[in-house]
Amino acid sequence: MTAFAPDSLVLNRKLPLWYQVSQSLRASILGRGPHDPLRLPTEEQLAEHYGVSVLTMRQALKELEAEGLISRHRRRGTFIEPGARRGAPRRLLGSIDAIVAQQSGELTTVIGHGTAAVPGDLAEFFTDVDEVVTYRRLRRDGDSGEPTNWAENAVRPDIAAVLDVGDLERWPMTKVLRDVIGVRISRITDTVEARLADPETAELLQVPLLSPILHYTGVTYDDEGRVVDVARIRYRGDRFSFSVTVEAE
Repeated sequence: MTAFAPDSLVLNRKLPLWYQVSQSLRASILGRGPHDPLRLPTEEQLAEHYGVSVLTMRQALKELEAEGLISRHRRRGTFIEPGARRGAPRRLLGSIDAIVAQQSGELTTVIGHGTAAVPGDLAEFFTDVDEVVTYRRLRRDGDSGEPTNWAENAVRPDIAAVLDVGDLERWPMTKVLRDVIGVRISRITDTVEARLADPETAELLQVPLLSPILHYTGVTYDDEGRVVDVARIRYRGDRFSFSVTVEAE
């Protein structure tokens, strides 16, 4: 039986290896195609693929099993749950692959894009350009079709010039920037705060006006220190929570 082939991963030795592996494999699972195999490679094969120990791989798989994304069967192997839905809190822990995983696995529709003057609240990030290209996307649950969040990305014009809008319906912006366009991302700064749904958000997410939402801002920097993308994502407050893990050095 053919096994599912996960994406590759460049490990950051400053972060827990099991966490990075679990988030990378999670993104691969949630972003898989409809005809991809459900059977995962063995623990040994996955450990070799990611360049980690079997014990580290086992801990990563345990995390995904607890989330309900995979099931493990003695003597039969490990399988992706075809109807799995994410329900665990989203973790913010300094990994680009974690950001990709956070954004993967949902049906995405581009609902608009165009060039505009840099908004006043983003002027501090785009100090060397007068305009940005904005992309607006609505994400829905892959099973129920229910809207879960909508995103608005402000991107530098030189980056937008080589960006294919169709890719944004296939992959998260972070993956498109890093893996498709080849932007050398140095860091992403995340901010999450509670807000009330404005009329546009209430309509897009199908929630009552002024109901609680989670407002996420992600500022992406390249290796020259330039801001290449500012993402503002509004999440339904009844579907998501965020957690931050601090590791002892």
